[in-house]
Amino acid sequence: MKALADTSVLITGASRGIGAAIAHRFASVGMKVIIHYLNSHEAANEVARACLAYGGEAITIRADLRSAEQIDRMKSKLDELGFTPDILVNNAGTAYYGLFTDVTEEEWDDCMNINLKGMFLCTQRFAPHMISQKYGRIINVSSVWGITGASCEVMYSTAKGGVNAFTKSLAKELAPSGVTVNAVAPGAVDTDMMKHLDTSERSALEEDIPAGRLGTPDEIASLVYFLALPESGYITGQVISPNGGWQT
Repeated sequence: MKALADTSVLITGASRGIGAAIAHRFASVGMKVIIHYLNSHEAANEVARACLAYGGEAITIRADLRSAEQIDRMKSKLDELGFTPDILVNNAGTAYYGLFTDVTEEEWDDCMNINLKGMFLCTQRFAPHMISQKYGRIINVSSVWGITGASCEVMYSTAKGGVNAFTKSLAKELAPSGVTVNAVAPGAVDTDMMKHLDTSERSALEEDIPAGRLGTPDEIASLVYFLALPESGYITGQVISPNGGWQT
């Protein structure tokens, strides 16, 4: 086992929301944090500065996760810097709201590429290091809709359902190598993805959740961190949904 200060974690889509909270959580215990982003350069830098304030190491790195070439360049750069991930958090994703009959082929492909292809490419590139050292953690951020499905979110639900199936299958394949694979499938969390709700819609949603409120990014980050701990090594192939009792 590596010391915390020698353990590297890559969080994709970490410039804001749940990804940023996950970066903070790992940085707070001294891990080397890699903050991936695509377009939000300054926001990613702000997350990095906050992580550095804990006294450890943090870097930002840009890549379009829909591109194998860009992911390969990202991996080469991280290897050069000595930041090869021992923990991979596949957090980057995108949602789509709208009627199924209005979904275009381009929108479908983009949603699948970001939510599924990017996770596949990142995991395939970074898992061999974990396998070779007989230790690693892969944590995929899914959604409650990948479990239950959601009206007017058929495309997003399908993609996240794929994340869950990927998680369960890969966990069986990598378990003999000491690498765990789990998914965290949040319910309604207070992030930018909820900004499309007006006040009345948000109130109605909160009333529908037994806990009476939306979740926070920090609460999701705590679960991701727990699954990344050495002592969580017997937990693998699980899809855990922190949702305030909303969907069970």
